Amino acid sequence: MGNDEGLWRKLRAGLARTQERITERLGAALDLPASLEAETAEELEEALIAADLGVATTGLLIERLRERLRRSDVGRPERLREILADEIERLLTEGPAAPTPDAGGWPRVTLVVGVNGAGKTTSIAKLARREQLAGRRVVLAAADTFRAAAIEQLVLWGERLGVEVIRQAAGSDPAAVVHDAVHAARARRVDHLIVDTAGRLHNKEHLMAELAKIRRVIDREAAGWTVRTLLVLDATTGQNALAQARAFLTVAAVDGVLLSKLDGTAKGGMVVAVARELGLPVLHLGVGEKAEDLVDFDPREFAAALVR
Repeated sequence: MGNDEGLWRKLRAGLARTQERITERLGAALDLPASLEAETAEELEEALIAADLGVATTGLLIERLRERLRRSDVGRPERLREILADEIERLLTEGPAAPTPDAGGWPRVTLVVGVNGAGKTTSIAKLARREQLAGRRVVLAAADTFRAAAIEQLVLWGERLGVEVIRQAAGSDPAAVVHDAVHAARARRVDHLIVDTAGRLHNKEHLMAELAKIRRVIDREAAGWTVRTLLVLDATTGQNALAQARAFLTVAAVDGVLLSKLDGTAKGGMVVAVARELGLPVLHLGVGEKAEDLVDFDPREFAAALVR
């Protein structure tokens, strides 16, 4: 399901606005196969920054593209796009190998963090559907007890998917919800417990204490289980999402990123910025509103979707 060709087609269609910004600048470079002259390089640099690759990453990419152009005869537009896609893939795969979404084994607990409005609850539903399609049993925990609407939204998704949601009244202790959810997951022998958490970054100290308490409960009650923290970022917010990610990294350790709302944004390059500037592995991409609209991140497929 994660690499379903239909979903990648949907992602490519969604990234069309990003792609157009970049490839129209590439066209000008075809008259300069030996190098990128200053004006052309500046236009391409502006397109990449506008696509939210980030200033530092864009600078590195331009230099590498220049080097490739010096060493090869481009000859045709398709070849220049191939070179750019290759270099973007290289940026995404340098360094230690990123964990796969299913690394670590089962059973497992995933703490899902992110600011309110980032698409966190919908992303949890997509993760749950992904597990169902893989033949795994899943339970959800509504531990964002600060907002009654968050509990209600997760319960609604649970009803749609036929997935049990462990919850308490709004205002309850989130750690108590997680305690109940772990025991329910163990009793039902589920493979994956997915926990929704609060996203109140304006009160970092409280959020840090809340997440730490939840983690202590999991470590005590689900000893031996794989535990990971997944950060949901809204791709449409571009560089603002990077600022949110940096803020969350001061609150909790993050093991990977799910980028939501990637379909239809002109800021698709932020996937590269997340991987390069934050050093966080991108694990999943949300590409639509349906529960099935989630793909496991593939650097090669993404690089091709971004520029070809």
